[in-house]
Amino acid sequence: MFGNDRDSLRRYYCTVWDKATAGQPLEPLEHLIAGVIREHPEYQPVLADPEIALGREYTPEQGQTNPFLHMGMHIAIQEQLGGDRPAGILDVYQRLCQRMADSHAVEHRMMECLGETLWEAQRDGVEPDERVYLERLRRLARQL
Repeated sequence: MFGNDRDSLRRYYCTVWDKATAGQPLEPLEHLIAGVIREHPEYQPVLADPEIALGREYTPEQGQTNPFLHMGMHIAIQEQLGGDRPAGILDVYQRLCQRMADSHAVEHRMMECLGETLWEAQRDGVEPDERVYLERLRRLARQL
């Protein structure tokens, strides 16, 4: 969507939130993003001020979650669910929701599997392995 341009991506989140709070019409992707932002009121003040959003660094040493990465992972999972890709993820999600009864919490648990899969791919310089990712999710569903 934005390549590697961090500022453009962050600016887009801010624009979407501004449009959503102003009651302006949203495109389908903007609806998805606005929904994720609504689920995270702790990030809304950052998005309300583009200068803060563009200037802030989020490093592991600071002990803060990067709100853009966090919301981006929610969006990725929701897009995966919408297309049932990898095939079978929707079934696993539905089983997790039955066990946990909180879809937002389910996404957070799924994000752990996604994060691990992405980290391994980055470490190894390869594409993320959908089979490994789906197996992690299935293991999670069996454990709960």
